[in-house]
Amino acid sequence: MILRAAADVMGRVGPAGLTLAAVASEVGLVAGTLVQRFGSKHGLLVALAKQTARDAHARYEHVRTEQASALAALMTLTAESMTPMATPENFANHLAFLCMDLTDPQLHEHALAIHQARGRAIEALLIAAVSSGELRAGTDTAALTGSVQAIIAGAGLTWALDRQGTLPQRIRREVNTLVSPHIPSSDSSDLEES
Repeated sequence: MILRAAADVMGRVGPAGLTLAAVASEVGLVAGTLVQRFGSKHGLLVALAKQTARDAHARYEHVRTEQASALAALMTLTAESMTPMATPENFANHLAFLCMDLTDPQLHEHALAIHQARGRAIEALLIAAVSSGELRAGTDTAALTGSVQAIIAGAGLTWALDRQGTLPQRIRREVNTLVSPHIPSSDSSDLEES
């Protein structure tokens, strides 16, 4: 509950506005309680990063059981990864925190773990799609995984600039464009809707 609230506050106020007091207010606690639990804002950010890394695999498992199709699960997983960034302002605030992750060694360690966990989930879904015949046999799932991750990052920036549609819609469209040539049948139009 506290870490989810911290993520919500992050998206609304960015690094400058994120304080233990703001998070405490969000969950109905006093800041001292968060100081006792996390020690500092940095401690809270580290705890949030650790939890996000742990949740990445659980989210993959949940999405995979929800969807009959590996490609539908891929679309859901990739679109949901950007759900907290519903507005360009939220995206910019989360991007500012990513910049902190890139320069702080402790935060970077966890950001990398999140990136790798999501990569493993994406690749597992692509491998499953090849196994089930949703993607052509011989599809280079490792290379496609890297491209999906690059699209997620790049589509977010493009969307924040041109603001066309929602971010999940943009992600779905771009990932669909990427995987469509690897689909055995010519009908891949249903992917975006999954």
